[in-house]
Amino acid sequence: MSNLTAELVLQSLRSVQDPDLKQDLVTLGMIRDLEVQGGRVQFRVVLTTPACPLKAKIESDCRAAVAQLPGVEKVEIRMESEVRGRPQAAGGKSGLQGMNPIEGVTHLIAVSSGKGGVGKSTVAVNLATALALEGARVGLMDADVYGPNVPTMMGVTEQPKIMNHPEKGEIFIPPTAHQVKVMSMGFLIADDQPVVWRGPMLHSIVNQFCYKVDWGQLDYLVVDMPPGTGDVQLSLAQLVPVTGAVMVSTPQEVAMQDVRKAFHMFEKVRIPILGVVENMSYFRCDGCEKQHYLLGRDGGKALSKKFNTELLAQIPMVPQVREGGDEGKPIVVRDPSSEAAQKFRDLARKVAQQVSIATRSQAAPIQIGKF
Repeated sequence: MSNLTAELVLQSLRSVQDPDLKQDLVTLGMIRDLEVQGGRVQFRVVLTTPACPLKAKIESDCRAAVAQLPGVEKVEIRMESEVRGRPQAAGGKSGLQGMNPIEGVTHLIAVSSGKGGVGKSTVAVNLATALALEGARVGLMDADVYGPNVPTMMGVTEQPKIMNHPEKGEIFIPPTAHQVKVMSMGFLIADDQPVVWRGPMLHSIVNQFCYKVDWGQLDYLVVDMPPGTGDVQLSLAQLVPVTGAVMVSTPQEVAMQDVRKAFHMFEKVRIPILGVVENMSYFRCDGCEKQHYLLGRDGGKALSKKFNTELLAQIPMVPQVREGGDEGKPIVVRDPSSEAAQKFRDLARKVAQQVSIATRSQAAPIQIGKF
């Protein structure tokens, strides 16, 4: 008769750590519905994001930890995910007291830059789409009020619907493209019409996009910010709890000067920086595998080192990325096997990874015998 028990299995699984969160899976509440039947062991591993870049390693480590126990004949593991929100205890430290979260949204990720022309919207669009391709529930808020290009870049031609909510009045139902819910000022103004607004009007539109849009249940709401450090950035920081910001820059010094200012702005409003994306990092000419650094080299690496944050990606300069934006098909959808698409997929995994690290929540209770 086997002496194998659920308690012995759990004890063995305590040797398996989440490499990012630096704790074992049992303490983190990632082991669910453990069941032992004779020599057969089955359980679920619930990761903190569907975009976990270490999913295969965690599964392999769990299988090895259980298989070495005496009496184990078969190990069945079901890998799942559950995007956890920010723990309540962190509210005061993160400057979140008094803020109203967006209903149904677990994490808000701001994509920002110090200046225009660095490809911030391209990064936001491909980040959101790549997260959706990883299995996450994603929305994309185009807060770049002065240059709302997201509808074009996502290929959205459908207007948001308007419905009456019993408590909120009229609210928008955002259209969906590439599995991403999209809301933009571009839906509300005529083509080529300029937006000439002062601060209070900008604050009002940000408020509406947060609280007057039915986002549904989202793991991540990616916000494409306007360039610089102006009213929209301050409004977002004052209105809602922002999990973190992704900073976008090209490698040259003039771009990084402005990004450094944006870093300090986010520090002042106590929004964590998830990392840096160096866009237009290098170029490969036709028939040449050599990387040509047209705008400078490793500026993003130097920037991330200066501010003690992650270099999340170095995105190549290729025509297909621009073409995808013009056609309304982000490169991760248009040409998923391309180098640029793979870079954006890796970026999505790293951003999800940093969100999980930044918002490690309390462990969920372990469930035994309910596989």
